[in-house]
Amino acid sequence: MGYELSAVIADADLLRGQTADLDHAVLAELRQEMALLPVTPLLVEELTGRLPDFDNEPRSVDRPFHLVLGHDLTRVLAEWSHLGQVGYLEAEFSGGSGYQAATVWLDGRTVWGPTFDDEFTAPRGEWPINGALRRLGVEPGPWIDLFAEVGLHLMPDTDGWLMHGRRGLTPDHYEDLAEEWESRQNPPDKQ
Repeated sequence: MGYELSAVIADADLLRGQTADLDHAVLAELRQEMALLPVTPLLVEELTGRLPDFDNEPRSVDRPFHLVLGHDLTRVLAEWSHLGQVGYLEAEFSGGSGYQAATVWLDGRTVWGPTFDDEFTAPRGEWPINGALRRLGVEPGPWIDLFAEVGLHLMPDTDGWLMHGRRGLTPDHYEDLAEEWESRQNPPDKQ
């Protein structure tokens, strides 16, 4: 099973305000009052007036993102960052190998990144997405890392995040389902 992510992440209120009038924006609720905006070709076209460009060369430090963060898209995200920090996260995994890349804007400029990793030899907290989430204000909690703390592990791909957002689900929904499943597997009378 693989994992794919291409999303803008920021404070939920910030993203709600900036996307309220967009036809192709679907916000997915995360923990800690954060939200994820899945980046789709239709969304990029709506934000920039042009179809997105993709870099099909292998990912690297010099080419961290599959989605080309061109001038027009970067300008939009930088404008949003005047209201608070905004991050772009990208990840792709299949069969145990893959990459993560992330960058963060604040006050109209890039304040962190882009960072890229495909080896994952550093501690989890230093991986690109965890680093971006830390800069976005996500606090550590009971989960293994900030990635799981906000709930980014709940959906395997952009289509899943679109469904999550369209249905108005929260990370609590999945935790309730897991608890229900576990209680059916281990009823109190069998313990």
